[in-house]
Amino acid sequence: MNLQLPYCFCFFLLLQLPFSTNGQAYKNVSLGSSLTAASGDLPWTSPSGEFAFGFQQVGDAGYLLAIWFYKIPERTIVWSADRNNLVQSGSTVQLTADGQLVLNYQSGTQIWTTPELGGSGAAYGAMLDTGNFVLAGQAGANLWQSFDQPTDTLLPTQNLNPGGELIAPYLEKNYLDGRFKLILQRDGNLVMYTIAYPLTASNAYWSTGTRGSGHQLIFNQSGLMYLVATNGTILEHVFSNQVSLQDFYLRATIDYDGVFRQYVYPKTASGGNMNWTTLPNSIPSNICLGSKTLVGSGVCGFNSYCTIGDDRRPSCSCLPGYTFLNQNDVRKGCKQMFISQDCSHPSQETDSFEIKDMLNTNFQHNDYEVLNSVDEDWCRQSCLSDCYCAVATFMDRQCWKKRGPLSNGVTDPIIIDKALMKVRKGNHTEELPQKKSAKKRDPSALIVTGSVLLGSSIFLIVLSLLGIYVFFTRRNRQKQKLIPQHHVMRDMNLQNFTYNELETATGGFDEELGRGAFGPVYKGVLGGEDKQIIAVKRHHVLDFAQEGLRHMLSFFLFFSMFTSSK
Repeated sequence: MNLQLPYCFCFFLLLQLPFSTNGQAYKNVSLGSSLTAASGDLPWTSPSGEFAFGFQQVGDAGYLLAIWFYKIPERTIVWSADRNNLVQSGSTVQLTADGQLVLNYQSGTQIWTTPELGGSGAAYGAMLDTGNFVLAGQAGANLWQSFDQPTDTLLPTQNLNPGGELIAPYLEKNYLDGRFKLILQRDGNLVMYTIAYPLTASNAYWSTGTRGSGHQLIFNQSGLMYLVATNGTILEHVFSNQVSLQDFYLRATIDYDGVFRQYVYPKTASGGNMNWTTLPNSIPSNICLGSKTLVGSGVCGFNSYCTIGDDRRPSCSCLPGYTFLNQNDVRKGCKQMFISQDCSHPSQETDSFEIKDMLNTNFQHNDYEVLNSVDEDWCRQSCLSDCYCAVATFMDRQCWKKRGPLSNGVTDPIIIDKALMKVRKGNHTEELPQKKSAKKRDPSALIVTGSVLLGSSIFLIVLSLLGIYVFFTRRNRQKQKLIPQHHVMRDMNLQNFTYNELETATGGFDEELGRGAFGPVYKGVLGGEDKQIIAVKRHHVLDFAQEGLRHMLSFFLFFSMFTSSK
């Protein structure tokens, strides 16, 4: 129901909202001032020291140009510039002489800047006690402010205008743009979307339903947050938690899990636990039930299911027979760890599968067949004998058969469906990687296999050459032992000489007469009275074997050293 604000209260709002930043004490940042990441430079702080502007380190990944709560140990970030591009040590931010705020890499390359301000530009910058960093002109009017470019957080006195949006971080400590968005659309509707897909109505998981009437989302100094029309009428109360800003720090943040929450932190130890505490009535109250998309995986990714804990935060788990794709990012979903049913012979494999019951569980928008007026046992058998069926849900004599990958998995007491998960019996998970390797071979396995085959081939070649070498060596020795000296056979047409005799006769194979197909021909002189001149043809069979053996052994040694270094 719409509520009409009292006229005096409307007037009070008009006074406060446009000029709330101008009524504060400024701690000016002069033109030409700069900060350098990891240099020890102190940040630019607000007058009270509650907020700071500068570089904050994000783990080992780099630095964010950010605004954060300066007096609490957590140093919680409430705003950042270009959070998808972390900078490294040595990067700078400068308030230039022409009044622009510019962020540069260490190399000097510009990666972010405030828009052109026109006129004479900003005269100075200031970090305000509201958490707003402003660039102001000579007359003190704000020409640019961080409140107009929020990231994932709103602070008291910070309002969201048409087109303004908050984007959740990717993970709790990963500040990249995440999977969820809160936006005040230009048609006046305040909507929460999943942003893994194009923004369409089917991916909205919460809205105020104020299309055509919403004008501004106000977050006042009392902690109240509400959507108003152009005439000041409250259209929707978003948060109704009243908080004393004198005693508590307050923020409203869309978290990485897609929930819009209000947090408080006591300014003194007497205020309670010194940590961020979630206030009641987060939006949506149950993200597992609230976020179900026609396209996409749901809150927890494919083949997983979402449950809400006592702290009202979602928890993601894998289905039986599945495991997380990434243990460090469970919202990426799960992969199947067993071999699917063979559709060529589904009836033969029925006995290889069983049903695991999951109470109060459903997977919306995965149905490919609905069977009416059946009992639970019939539903089980139908899924077991159907190779396309990954799970069947049963309720009130109705059986919904669903194929994978499964999306929008939820387990919650409010759900009366029973999920009948089909999994392969026994421990068959080890068979799956072998089946996949047939389709896409592991490069390291190919290298090892090739190395073994090539090494074996080289070894056989070396062994063959070694055999040839041994054969000719032994044959030569046998000839030396069995054949008589040439002077005994001097009167015969054929004479046999030892290698040493021929080497002596040719002077060590010194004078080459010519060259044939199997080796060179040398001039020689036989000893004796007649000094008979002879021609000696030297065959290179043994030389070839010896040289080949040396080359192959060298190559084999090099190959062994190369493959062992892999």
